[in-house]
Amino acid sequence: MSRYREWDLSCKVYVGNLGTNASKYEIEKVFSKYGSIRNVWVARNPPGFAFVEYEDPRDAEDSVRGLDGTRCCGTRIRVEMSNGRTRRDRRSILSTNHQHTDLTTCLHYYGSISLPNASALGILRHRLSDTQRAVANICVPSHPRVIRIGT
Repeated sequence: MSRYREWDLSCKVYVGNLGTNASKYEIEKVFSKYGSIRNVWVARNPPGFAFVEYEDPRDAEDSVRGLDGTRCCGTRIRVEMSNGRTRRDRRSILSTNHQHTDLTTCLHYYGSISLPNASALGILRHRLSDTQRAVANICVPSHPRVIRIGT
């Protein structure tokens, strides 16, 4: 049996919000109604999610449509096609998006930020990653104490 990270993504379904005592048997029983299952992997540490691999990608898509939001293993489960990213990948993306959102929200309301001196501009630039700088499109206008982001 191959590791769940090596499964075919077009056939791999993520099952989230499972209870801590979710069983492989119960998941197989519920998900097999949508097609032939190749593998089931249930997380134990930390618990609460699983992956199901179908033989056919159409069965995987049908199970997502049919089972998302239904009850299984004592809870209302979230079912979606697996995106192949690890938890670590998702955390870094969320962290980047969170920082960008804070900056964007601030500038949405204020349009510009007045900086007390040139060193504050350096600190602001230092805190932004290269990606955030590119997304935010930081432009320093002629006045050195005001920074505007966007057009």
